[in-house]
Amino acid sequence: MELKGYFRILQKKWWLIVAIALIAGVGAGVKSIFFTQPIYEASSKLIVNQTSNVEGRAMMDFSMIQSNIKLINSYKEIIKSSAIMEKVATTYPDLKVTTAELISRTSVTTASESQVMNITVQGTTYENAAKTVNAISKVFQSQIPLIMKIDNVAILSEANINGNAAPINMKTTLTIIVSLFAGLVLAIALVFLMDYLDDTFKLESEIEKELGIPVLTVISKMKKDDVKGSKNIVSQQKVGDGKYVTVNQ
Repeated sequence: MELKGYFRILQKKWWLIVAIALIAGVGAGVKSIFFTQPIYEASSKLIVNQTSNVEGRAMMDFSMIQSNIKLINSYKEIIKSSAIMEKVATTYPDLKVTTAELISRTSVTTASESQVMNITVQGTTYENAAKTVNAISKVFQSQIPLIMKIDNVAILSEANINGNAAPINMKTTLTIIVSLFAGLVLAIALVFLMDYLDDTFKLESEIEKELGIPVLTVISKMKKDDVKGSKNIVSQQKVGDGKYVTVNQ
């Protein structure tokens, strides 16, 4: 099919394409504004910094740094363990969260070759998320000496409880734009599918191309007004109105 043929197909169903794209965009906007629960994130930073004592002075060497970095992988699992999360839930009952909820809402990340761990917690309000992540950091710092028999974790920074953060899932404008584009693509695909499944002829050129013979005549499409007009003309004629010619035999 030529490029003009594709444009012709889209031109015939342009209203369907526009309608589907608008429905997708408006639907996504309504859902994002009225039916989406806002989710906030708060973060705190911990540093793993074990030192060795040489002649009564704290010293840091390369091998100790590498040991701290390797410990971080274990610490990431310990933070999300039930041993830590149960302690958080019982120590801070005002958070009103269960151990399972704490584990599902918490993530721990670290940059490559870094001694800093970033704990992130999601919540329905920023204040709740900030209080929760600070509680996890404090409980983890206090429990590590008991679990690992080593005190090498310090809180680098806590989440600001009075901070004003935006929801991470309320990007309404971006959601509408993406939905409009997706609806547009879907509508175009649907139009081409409908045209592919339609095996009727719409133009004389299509018949000529299919049969290989020229079209001799075309019956034009009649409107309802044309049919009504012809009926009125017939009904107005009376018997005897016509002219007759008699032939004498």
